[in-house]
Order: sequence, then C-alpha cells, then structure tokens
Amino acid sequence: MKRPSWNELLAVKTVAEQRSFSRAADLLGLKRSSLSHTIKALETSLGVQLFLRTTRSVALTDAGEMLMARLSPLLAEMDELLNDVSASAQQPYGTLRISASDTAIGLLLETVLPDFIQQKPGIEIDLVAQGQLVDIVEQGFDAGIRLLEDVPGDMIAIPLSGPLRFVTVASPGYLAERPTIAHPQDLMQHRCLRQRLPGGKRYHWEYQQGDAQFELDVPGSLTLNNSALMVEAAVAGLGIAYVPERYARRHLGDRQLVTLLDDWTVASAGIALYFPQHRHMPVALRLFVDRVKAMPRG
Repeated sequence: MKRPSWNELLAVKTVAEQRSFSRAADLLGLKRSSLSHTIKALETSLGVQLFLRTTRSVALTDAGEMLMARLSPLLAEMDELLNDVSASAQQPYGTLRISASDTAIGLLLETVLPDFIQQKPGIEIDLVAQGQLVDIVEQGFDAGIRLLEDVPGDMIAIPLSGPLRFVTVASPGYLAERPTIAHPQDLMQHRCLRQRLPGGKRYHWEYQQGDAQFELDVPGSLTLNNSALMVEAAVAGLGIAYVPERYARRHLGDRQLVTLLDDWTVASAGIALYFPQHRHMPVALRLFVDRVKAMPRG
C-alpha cells in the first residue's frame, strides 16, 4: 500500500471537520473536483470508504471515524513540532483559527492585528465571525473571542479590552418632534431597532442606575442581528438603537447620532481571548497571546 502524503491526510481531516467538500476545498485553496479526486484516490489506496456522500451531506464511515480518531492528534502534534522548530529559528509560521463575534473582530482589526501581522508575517490568521457561541475544540479552532461573562469556565481567558459600554443612540432627525426620553420606560413609546440573538431570542435592553434595574423588550418594526447594521439603521432615522459604544463612535463624533439615557447605560466586563487548558499551545497561539497581554486595555 502506498503511504499517503501529508496533503492527502490533511484533505481527509479538513473534509471530516467541515462535513462539506465545498467548504473544505475553499479552506485548502483547491478546486472541489481536485479535492474529491484526492479523497477517492486515497480511499482506493486504503481499500476502504472513508466518507458517505449525498447531494446534501458528507459523513464519516466507521473506517473514517477510526482513522480520524487517531489521525487528528498526529497531525496536530506534527504541526506543533514544525512550528516549534520554525520558532527556534525565529521564523514562526502556521495558521491560527479563531472563532469570534463581529464586535471582537472589529476590535482585533483596530488593535492587535496591525502590529502582529507585520511582525509575524509567517503566521496566517483565520478569523471566523460567528454570532453563536460554539465549542472551539470540537469545531477545530485554536481560540475564541467573546464577552468575558460568556467564556466557558473550563477555558483560560485573557482580557482583550476593558469594560465594554453599551449606549442608546438615535439620529437628531428621528428625535425631532418626538417625546423626550428621560427614563428607560419612555422607550416603550418609541420606535426601537430590536436585536435578534444568535439563538433566536430577541435581546432585552438592559439599564441600571443605583439599585434600579430594567430589562425591556422594546417595541419596533425592524429587527436585526448585527450591531453595525443597527447603527446604520439608526443613522438613517429608522429608530433608536442599543449597541456597544465602539460601533457608534464615528457617527457620534460627526453628530449623525446622539446618545440617550447616559445615566442609565451598563457595561459588560469586556472581551476576552480564550483557549483550552491542559493542551500544548501552538507557537502561533502563544505569540498571539503574548501580543494580547502586552496590549494596553482601552
């Protein structure tokens, strides 16, 4: 039996993780037909079928499950070995896959990534914007970035930002000739831009002042699931939005938006980078963590 190549084994691993030849081909930079040919050739060489294919899904056979159970740790160990050897020559390389919210990715683009990419050109950063919290180990990610309070308790968390302040904003045009908003309950008489959470529930706006707390299911005719789009809708005068302050900062600066209920806003504990405990840390992740730790908290 011909010994499979590194690329063939990586192809099997990627298809198994993605459960899709199309997505795997995109990640590997291959044509779907080329990837399919590679897998079929390997199956022929091994004398077993590794995948069950239909027009809608891809699943591992029992033989494929057996192969992946032992192959994945070996490939991960080989990647770590090569990265360690490369790092010893001060030429680190590798791919760092991170699952993050769009808020976190925006923060990375402004802070960590510009210097990191320039200083570590051999390391590829693969950022995947996901609103829903996922199992980063099961999904094949090296790390995740989420609100600190959402980080699973069995993970190591490194703060990436200071407290994340939420603001209530609207355009001057929307507010003209509409009732004054002096208390969170006043929002119930306004048109608000509601937010749908990744799990499907509608987000309730949160306010606190001293011992007084409110969680409001605000009224509105438009629901979105993206903070950046909510800001754009507010600028267009479609209603009042409740978003992380960083999304609205530019429009607040040019007065396209103004803040409301400033004495009532709340803040999250902030955003954190997190990764598994009790696991050898790849060089790419270790260098990234070092850069995050050295970053000033804003």
